Amino acid sequence: EHLTHPGRPRSRSPPRCWARSNLYQTNMLRDSVRRYLQLPADQTVLILHAKVAQKSYGNEKRFFCPPPCVYLSGPGWKLKQEQIKARDLGEAGFRVCGYMGLDSMGSSLMETQKLSFEEQPDAKGFSCAKALYISDADKRKHFRLVLKLFFTNGQEIGTFHSKLIKVISKPSQKKQSLKNTDLCISSGSKVSLFNRLRSQTVSTRYLSVEGGAFIASARQWAAFTLHLADEHCARSEFPLREGYIRYGSVVQLVCTATGITLPPLIIRKVTKQYAMLDVDEPISQLHKCAFQFQGSDRMYLCLSTEKVIQFQASPCPKEANRELLNDGSCWTIIGTETVEYTFSESLACIQQPVSPVPLITALQLTGGGDVAMLEVQGEYFHTHLKVWFGDVEAETMYRSPKSLMCVVPDVSAFGSDWRWLRYPITVPLLLIRDDGLIYSNSFTFTYTPEQSFISGQQVLLSVPQDSDKLLDSIHQEFTRTNFHLFMQS
Repeated sequence: EHLTHPGRPRSRSPPRCWARSNLYQTNMLRDSVRRYLQLPADQTVLILHAKVAQKSYGNEKRFFCPPPCVYLSGPGWKLKQEQIKARDLGEAGFRVCGYMGLDSMGSSLMETQKLSFEEQPDAKGFSCAKALYISDADKRKHFRLVLKLFFTNGQEIGTFHSKLIKVISKPSQKKQSLKNTDLCISSGSKVSLFNRLRSQTVSTRYLSVEGGAFIASARQWAAFTLHLADEHCARSEFPLREGYIRYGSVVQLVCTATGITLPPLIIRKVTKQYAMLDVDEPISQLHKCAFQFQGSDRMYLCLSTEKVIQFQASPCPKEANRELLNDGSCWTIIGTETVEYTFSESLACIQQPVSPVPLITALQLTGGGDVAMLEVQGEYFHTHLKVWFGDVEAETMYRSPKSLMCVVPDVSAFGSDWRWLRYPITVPLLLIRDDGLIYSNSFTFTYTPEQSFISGQQVLLSVPQDSDKLLDSIHQEFTRTNFHLFMQS
């Protein structure tokens, strides 16, 4: 169910079932939120994993490749650890550790792996689960990974889930049909590339980025956004296109973490170490492929130990549609997913785990005037959440684990004077648990004056530098405002 904005203000009282904190609690929370907005101390858990997993048969263990990775980032981790260190008076109790396994029937101890986090040069904590697999006794077609995090003093942090992972028996050898796009790779999706010399697991290297350069890493892998490009345009223009990736297409690989990009590449199908120049079928998960530099003389993306280099393929005199590659030029491609959980407990005495951490995916606005309604859509919502617009709490109603409804606060809640508003006012959208735990996200809410009113004679000559002064310049006549929603990526 989606709510739409009719474009005209309407006035009615909100339903009585909508929840709001008591005044004392609200004032206490508001002070905490203001301190948080001045100096956000977020804690972020980022899980990277493949979209598909090969099933293991019999006694074999086909470990997930690339291995699921977890990154911990944000200044809130250091603050929380300092609090624990001061309270427990010990060095050992404040480090983060965890366990990762499969959800539901796949959560036995044998299939759960302990994670130890190491600090990287960029101050992020990193760990990966190298020994996870799914056996043929597990008949599911999809599953999720479950991550449980603790401090080493035994205090539980929370439980976090991956996105759905599709189970496959082996890479598809038949030509993919766009009628069944389950295993196809679309433009704009994220992929990982890895290489195995002579099919040996111990030789696996992942395309990654380190220190601003592309490397082949045995430990960490990077997710790359794979864009379909217009091959007839100059490299400087490089407009991106939608659709599914086919062999023979010109593509661009962009590192999702750093934004570093490889030059335009032509993606080729690999058969028995030959690059096939005349194949244009859709690319499938776990296919072998090669990347030829566009406009080059048979030069391909290649690894040499931990370096990424260019390799010149050899022509085949008897078969003009083939070029002979070396082992380092043959890559396996697989789609990847990321899920990010962000919370802040530095300003509250949190006794309970932070999970479930809500994820916002979309906003839908309806109404106007005294009662404009906002539907917050996403996952992992519960009855103990309130929606806040900046440091102003909104009356909130829980609808389902995927939906919250709230009344948009009047602009006067910000202590403002409407008459002098000439510029949009943007506030962050927060979800706050009853005990003060703050969940931040990438969504914001913007109040703007009507365009017809902006075109009047009285216009401010400059924008006040102080945000409080700007908020104080908004009048209480909320019925004259429009709403616009923006998502910041």
